[in-house]
Amino acid sequence: MTDTGLQRASDATANTKEPLAVRVGAELAGSFIVFFAIYSFTTFGTALFGVNMAFIALATGVAYAAVTLVFSKVSGGQLNPAITLAAILTGKTQVLDGVLYIIAQVLGGLAAGALIVHILPTTETLTEKIWLTDAVNGFGNGSVSASTLSSVSASFDITLAVVVEIIASIMVVAAAVVTMNKETTAAAHATAIGFAYALGAAMTYPVTGAGMNPARSTGIAVFASNAGLSQNPLQQLWVFWICPVLAAAIVAMIMIGVQLLRDNANAKQQAAENADTLPNPADVAAPAQSSDEAQQVTFEPAGQAVQEETEASDHHLDAQSEQ
Repeated sequence: MTDTGLQRASDATANTKEPLAVRVGAELAGSFIVFFAIYSFTTFGTALFGVNMAFIALATGVAYAAVTLVFSKVSGGQLNPAITLAAILTGKTQVLDGVLYIIAQVLGGLAAGALIVHILPTTETLTEKIWLTDAVNGFGNGSVSASTLSSVSASFDITLAVVVEIIASIMVVAAAVVTMNKETTAAAHATAIGFAYALGAAMTYPVTGAGMNPARSTGIAVFASNAGLSQNPLQQLWVFWICPVLAAAIVAMIMIGVQLLRDNANAKQQAAENADTLPNPADVAAPAQSSDEAQQVTFEPAGQAVQEETEASDHHLDAQSEQ
C-alpha cells in the first residue's frame, strides 16, 4: 500500500495509545464542559448584561481552545461531529471510533443542555424565554437579532443563515483537520481551533447564534423546545446539522484532492530521478559496435593470407602442368 500523507496523518493522530472507551469518554466529557460553558455565558451573561459581540466571540474561542488542549492528548479533542466526519473522510479517524465520538458529543451536548435549563432561576417575569433566547441557534424569528430587526421590518432569512454557517464551519473544520498531525503541538492545535471558533462566532452570532457544531445546537434545542420561544429551535435544527456536515465534506474533498495532486507530482519526480540513473542505450551499444569492428580487423589479415596462399598454390600447379 502506498504510504500517502493522509495515511501518515492517520497513523500519527487517529490511533492514540488510549483505549477506545477512554477516548469516547473524553469526547463525552469534553463536549459537556465546552457546551455548558457556552450555554452559561449565552444565558447568564446576555440575559443580565446584554449581548456583547466581542465577549461572545472571545469566550467561544477560549472555551473551545481550553477544552481541546486538555483532551487533545486523549481523543484529539474533536468535540464536534463535523470535525469528526472530516477526520473520518480523510483517514485520520477510524470509522467506528468516529461514530462513537459523534454519539458521545451529542450526549455531552444533551447533558449540558439539560443541566443549564434545570438550574436557571425562573419567575413569572423572568421566564425561560428570557434566559434561552440568546443561547439557542436559529434564524428568522429564531435569530438572536430578531427583535431588533423586526423594528425595521427585516430579518435574517435561511439563505443568509446557511451561507454564514457553512463558511464559519469550513474555517473551524479546516483549522482542526489541518493541524491534526504529529508535527503540530497540542498548544498550536488548540490555538488554531480557538481562533477559528472565535472568528466564526463573531461572524455568525448575530445571524444564527453561532452554531458551527451540530452537537452544541442539539443540546440546547431539545431542552428549549418548550420554553415559549418565538421559534421552536427543533424546527430549525436541521440547518445546523446540514451546514457543518456539508462544510466537513468540502474540507475533506479539498484535502484529498490536494494530497492526490501531491502524490502524483512526487511519483513523476521519482520516475524522472529513476530515469536519470539508468544507463544510456547509446552508451551500451557503442562498446558492442567497437568489439565487432575489432573482430573484423582481426580476421581481415587472416582471410587475406589464406587468399594469397591459395593463389600461390594455383600458380605452382599451373607451372608444373606447363612442364
